[in-house]
Amino acid sequence: MNVSLQQLKVFVAVARARSFTRAAREFGLTQSAVSRCVRDLEEAVELKLFDRTTRQVELTLAGSGFERRIGRLLDEIDMVLNEGRSAHQAHSGVVLVASNPVLSSSWLPAALARCAVALPALTMQLRDMPQAAVIQAVEQGEADFGVIAESLSFASASLDVQPLAAAPLCAVLPPFHPLAQHGTLRWTDLAHEPLVTLNRDAGCRDAVARALAAVRAEGKPMQELAHVEGVARMAQLGLGIGVLPVCAGAAPVADPADPACHWPAPAASVVARVLHPVVNVTTMLVRRRHRSLRPCAQAAWTQFVEDGAVEQGGARCGQRETVADETFSRSTAHVE
Repeated sequence: MNVSLQQLKVFVAVARARSFTRAAREFGLTQSAVSRCVRDLEEAVELKLFDRTTRQVELTLAGSGFERRIGRLLDEIDMVLNEGRSAHQAHSGVVLVASNPVLSSSWLPAALARCAVALPALTMQLRDMPQAAVIQAVEQGEADFGVIAESLSFASASLDVQPLAAAPLCAVLPPFHPLAQHGTLRWTDLAHEPLVTLNRDAGCRDAVARALAAVRAEGKPMQELAHVEGVARMAQLGLGIGVLPVCAGAAPVADPADPACHWPAPAASVVARVLHPVVNVTTMLVRRRHRSLRPCAQAAWTQFVEDGAVEQGGARCGQRETVADETFSRSTAHVE
């Protein structure tokens, strides 16, 4: 059976208007084209659908039942198409954002809250997963876009990348540690020290490894944890020097509503020293290359860009700057 959607639509129009002429006007067709369309449908379904006279058109018993069923189905199809078009064109619908665990527990919830205020018709869903899985989810279209952390050299053949705010990698150590007394710390100072950093799920592990590659003996162990708080606690107890990105102006008890705090700050009573040469870890949005976002996802993306690309120490994301080192305390803890 070879029946087209156009044939069904024309049949329903004739049945409801009881007129081939009015149906022809509705579709912009000639009356003969409408008659031929109905005749072809009758031949395809092997049913006589209309009784035709020179004065009127009436449905047969078979045609009446056919019209009820087909008409209802066509109405449902139109409703679904209209709803889908409305959700696509308006700033409404569900937007799925994937993020690595550290960012999804620090900057991202506050960014989602601000997005909810700016775009109340959107439903934002956060998927927390290892950074490699974030990238894969975006590449495969399982997430509208992702939030990751990488050094500024990050590039992908399949992804478009939008850098937001950058934070320098710092040595985090207790105030009594000998290196805490140095005015400036270099990566070479960490060559023989026990180190603790974030694992690959957080996204900055590769940046740390690249910075240490030329100064640290190959195979020298470095502990990797899942959370900033764990790294900072190990450093506080003298179990290793933490290597973490620390936002300029971040306090130990950071305000989650502060858009500058993309990374949770280490605990109080530890010292953060920017490591030189400076290596910035950047919060980035990623999306599939050569694929347009749905309008609702594009609206969320734009809101995230506006929310995340904040001023840091007078320089926007993407610029490297020398940052003075300060000791963390509960009242004035920050790196400038």
